[in-house]
Amino acid sequence: MNLALWVVAGLLAALSLFGGATKAFMPKAKLDELGAKSGGGWTQHASAGFVRTLGVLEILAAVGLILPAALDIVPVTAVCWILLMVGAMITHARYGQYKYVALNLSYLALAAFVAWGRFGPESFTG
Repeated sequence: MNLALWVVAGLLAALSLFGGATKAFMPKAKLDELGAKSGGGWTQHASAGFVRTLGVLEILAAVGLILPAALDIVPVTAVCWILLMVGAMITHARYGQYKYVALNLSYLALAAFVAWGRFGPESFTG
């Protein structure tokens, strides 16, 4: 079970790091251009500051998914990831991007698995 939780947390951390780095460091005009071809069309309607802030938060989420084991702290990042995915699903639904809603729902389920496992049977603090 612990191995499965690490694999899922690692996958979510990699996704978060990639998505966060893209939002934090790629020029907004390039994000808008790429977003028009994929699920990132929402960036056209968001300020550059908001997109950058979201990117930094996603990078911090990547660190937060891995760091609790090293510091022996409660892993709250998985719960925060769930909230982030709820926001992403709402945003994609508003733009009619339902395949991305489904994708975010699968990420939410993975984060829920990590949260359940780390707060329950495979807690770092227990």
